Amino acid sequence: MVPHLSTALTGPLLDLERRMLGAQPAIEHWFRSQWQEHTPPFYSSVDLRNSGFKLAPVDTNLFPGGFNNLNPDFLPLCVQAVQTAIEKNCPDARGVLLIPENHTRNQFYLQNVAQLVLIFKQAGLRVRIGSLLPDITQPTTLELPDGNSLLLEPLQRKGNRLGVENFDPCVVLLNNDLSAGVPDILKNLEQDVLPPLHAGWTTRRKSRHFAAYDRVANEFARLIDIDPWLVNPYFDTCDQVDFQQRIGGDCLAERVDEILNRTRAKYAEYGVKEAPFVIVKADAGTYGMGIMTVKDASEVRDLNRKQRNKMAVVKEGLEVHDVLVQEGVYTFENIGVAVAEPVVYMIDRYVVGGFYRVHTERGIDENLNAPGMQFAPLAFDTSCTLPDPDSAPDDTPNRFYAYGVVARLAMLAAAVELEEMER
Repeated sequence: MVPHLSTALTGPLLDLERRMLGAQPAIEHWFRSQWQEHTPPFYSSVDLRNSGFKLAPVDTNLFPGGFNNLNPDFLPLCVQAVQTAIEKNCPDARGVLLIPENHTRNQFYLQNVAQLVLIFKQAGLRVRIGSLLPDITQPTTLELPDGNSLLLEPLQRKGNRLGVENFDPCVVLLNNDLSAGVPDILKNLEQDVLPPLHAGWTTRRKSRHFAAYDRVANEFARLIDIDPWLVNPYFDTCDQVDFQQRIGGDCLAERVDEILNRTRAKYAEYGVKEAPFVIVKADAGTYGMGIMTVKDASEVRDLNRKQRNKMAVVKEGLEVHDVLVQEGVYTFENIGVAVAEPVVYMIDRYVVGGFYRVHTERGIDENLNAPGMQFAPLAFDTSCTLPDPDSAPDDTPNRFYAYGVVARLAMLAAAVELEEMER
């Protein structure tokens, strides 16, 4: 069953959905032409926020870690997409080396790894798991709560090829976002490394991604004749910030004020009664760390010690000095009493599933990627990318089509972003 969403009763977004449905042939043709010019990331996930009057991406992950949260009925979509993606990079591929995060105690993440292994095996590939953990010096079995297990093996490098004992793969697949840096063992390999090393948070920046998304969204908006703001959050950046030393507060306050004023003007244009807000977050990193909601510029000038400590470091203990100031997008979706936001998963250029991230202790203007979150699988079936043009605009599948379109815009922006980083 598809969870009931409060947004289904919210009117203004229907116009955006109707425009997308009416332009569906043009949209799909436009995407096809884009994939002739750009190579999609191997896989990606996009966090969306649906405020009823606006549907926009707020984060794009190139090392998605929630495949275990997808509806199992749509495993075949994942398998077919993996076959397509692998054939592009290594047509004769028989073996894939999967390198996960070092979260050996995070059972939810390990179930994601197990699901990836299942997907690749069903795609006809041999899969071995190579660990970057220094204490994995021999094959180590990890038991999972569902009765399955994973075998982690120490990596072995021979010349410019990486593998594990008696296994020389064609493709090295990273499910590790490289927040702690790029290990020497991964550098200068002759095998394909997917996603590429420069997709990791060592070098990638959210501001670069949203700059690319800004261009993609503007072109898409011209295609279907909409205001690009309806699918695109405003943003700006501050660098050389030091939360512990109280450096950069004025820069942050100025950027917050600017984004709030621009958003306030749009709210007035569209008759939105809510107060605008911004999200201040680290320009690099994931796992929902280093994020705060701000409704007035004074809030970032007067952070208390607890707030400064929260913002100062992200995953792997890395200090935050580059900050993204992003227009906040309300989420008016909920499942029961829990606030919800959709997350769309893609492999290659295909939407393969999604889920709702839900949180009972967070508000409609807060980050939901936080301890206490739960997941509600969604069947992003073929109607997500192939809608019925004759269905009513408030039918549930139509909302999924809009999700799929906006998520693919973010995926296209990621493709452009990675190409520009290579130059």
